[in-house]
Amino acid sequence: MTNLPLLEIGKLSVFYDQLRAVREVDLRVGEGEVVSIIGANGAGKSSLMKAIVGQADIRSGSVLLRGMDLRALRTPEIVRKGVALVPEGRRLFPSLSVMENLHIGWELGRKGGIDMAQVLAWFPALAELRDRKARALSGGQQQMVALGRALLTNPSLLLCDEISLGLAPVIVNQLYETLLSIKQLGIGIVIVEQDVTRSLAVADRFYCLLEGAVSLTGRPAGTNRETVMQHYFGV
Repeated sequence: MTNLPLLEIGKLSVFYDQLRAVREVDLRVGEGEVVSIIGANGAGKSSLMKAIVGQADIRSGSVLLRGMDLRALRTPEIVRKGVALVPEGRRLFPSLSVMENLHIGWELGRKGGIDMAQVLAWFPALAELRDRKARALSGGQQQMVALGRALLTNPSLLLCDEISLGLAPVIVNQLYETLLSIKQLGIGIVIVEQDVTRSLAVADRFYCLLEGAVSLTGRPAGTNRETVMQHYFGV
């Protein structure tokens, strides 16, 4: 590991027109660390994720990947530097097949230890569905493709935005088991979830956002649920 954190965000503020969605957020992620970002709807979680990958209006603050400033880079350049986002809603190409969607990640990202064989080993169902159009997949299958596509960019930092939303518990369990395997490769993972229990169960550290600002941070094992809920709802 390097002395620098994998990701370091300092005093970050993000706006939509005149509306400030993220207010002076500080956040750190280490290599092989799972960090959970929790908060109610509108707390700024997705805006923070978009800012990291260059898809939001950053007015002030810093976003550093191993000390390198990402703010001046466009999203494709940020991907090539080692940051991958699994977006809320998956955003697959519906008319393309499973394999065609996966190959997009391989073509856009860096080459490394995660290849198509590894992704299909994590998600064997996709091998059987390789020629099926994305629009014909179930929600869980689509999420596997979205996660596999992100992993094929060979990221050092993986951002997951609401990957369990609307999925059956058995699929969610499989996705989270895969995330723990990915962590063992030294990849830093940021998980945005409204399912607080699920998210904190796998996290090394967490940040709770309230109205765009960090209201609480710490380690799940050292923080009780009542305290988390108080900062989650601002009561």
